[in-house]
Amino acid sequence: MNYTLHQLQVFLKITQTKSITKAAEELHLTQPAVSIQLKNLQDQFAIPLTEVVGRQLYVTDFGKEIAQAAENILNEVYAINFKTLAFKNQLTGRLKLSVVSTAKYVMPFFLTNFLKQNEGVELVMDVTNKAKVIESIEKNEVDFSLVSILPEQLKIESVSLMKNQLYLVGNTDELFDREIYDIDVLEQLPLIYREAGSGTRFTMEQFIKGNNLHVIKKMELTSNEAVKQAVIAGLGYSIMPIIGIKNELKNNVLQIIPIKRFPILSEWNMIWLKNKNLSPVANAFLEFVKTNKEQIMREKFAWVNDYPKITGN
Repeated sequence: MNYTLHQLQVFLKITQTKSITKAAEELHLTQPAVSIQLKNLQDQFAIPLTEVVGRQLYVTDFGKEIAQAAENILNEVYAINFKTLAFKNQLTGRLKLSVVSTAKYVMPFFLTNFLKQNEGVELVMDVTNKAKVIESIEKNEVDFSLVSILPEQLKIESVSLMKNQLYLVGNTDELFDREIYDIDVLEQLPLIYREAGSGTRFTMEQFIKGNNLHVIKKMELTSNEAVKQAVIAGLGYSIMPIIGIKNELKNNVLQIIPIKRFPILSEWNMIWLKNKNLSPVANAFLEFVKTNKEQIMREKFAWVNDYPKITGN
């Protein structure tokens, strides 16, 4: 046997994602590189680790056993690295986060300096939809989650980071020349929705329902990026967090349509289970966020205040 730690890491990610494409994305590798590592590992075993039926990749029973062994080996390697750094009096360990998809525009700015100051900390961050984020924190799989809608069914603690401002946006092909539109303009425009379980969709639907609007649902897409590209292409309009469309507004491929009662506001909150026994790394990150959040917001997110806050009925 001559397998490498890198091969084990790649194979473990494949078994977790059930996809070479998704594994490549999460490992920041190309698909061919992941496929090569899988082949090199498979060549050392006479029994298949995976099989493809149709277009779906499945992990064999033998592959699952190898994946478990790989996880154990990698955990031991991480432990050795952490112990080495601990002897140097450095903060060490894993920081596990789950964040809703639009929070990927927010959370990195709260992590950068913390990780630079603590090189012994390893970050594991899952970017997914609201339902899966809540599930991960409910199962105590992560230290913290970042959400814009607080879960009512869980006993949690939280720290507020910043406002989440949502605007109605479209591409720049059509001219909207009125200074302010009434909210019933939403009934005239084909709207693009996020998937069920998305915090953005929940906020959008609550606003529509609360104002007794009868809208045209054009399509449903499974990521903020997909919605953004569909709007840019002219397939419809959507209500989107401004935090994710900064460059598109700057490059004049998207426009904010001025409507009364906009932006719709929610709030980014970092949450964790009440009475959770936080690790030293998690505790240090929580204190870092509390101490530095105002400065981070001023330095990185002041630009959101350049856009209009429209009131009125």
